[in-house]
Amino acid sequence: MRKVIFLDRDGVINKERGEYTYKVTDFIINEGVINFLKSVQGIGFDLIIITNQGGISKGIYNKNDVCLVHDHMLTLFKKEGITILDIYYCPHHSDLEKCICRKPDSLMLEKAIARFNIDKSLSFMIGDSQRDIEAATKAGIKSFKIEPNTNLNQLGKYLF
Repeated sequence: MRKVIFLDRDGVINKERGEYTYKVTDFIINEGVINFLKSVQGIGFDLIIITNQGGISKGIYNKNDVCLVHDHMLTLFKKEGITILDIYYCPHHSDLEKCICRKPDSLMLEKAIARFNIDKSLSFMIGDSQRDIEAATKAGIKSFKIEPNTNLNQLGKYLF
């Protein structure tokens, strides 16, 4: 079974700007992310990104915009030797429609756990909002709630 760190995207991996990040030019990786991800991969964790992208439902951007940002992010990570096992995103917004994939619901996490044979007792979620923590709890995994744009190296003391 795999041990996985699930990561929220905006505010954890990249800068939370207070508005939707759907352009490559607005995607800025937070300080400490590269070092942290390399370190946790070095001790055997796989990495999966779980992100709400409700701007799609609102018509602010589209799925192609999300894919372009994710491709850019994966390219940056690959240059650093970081592998992302998968990225799950919810295109819905609770103001416009109901779904069970949008955090704080746990469908994205549950799909990943089933697909990749993940050991929930050895895995956890890092998020910057209460909905990230609630989704992890519903899926039966531990979580760390951080302030947006926190240097992830600060979590190293809990892992190393």
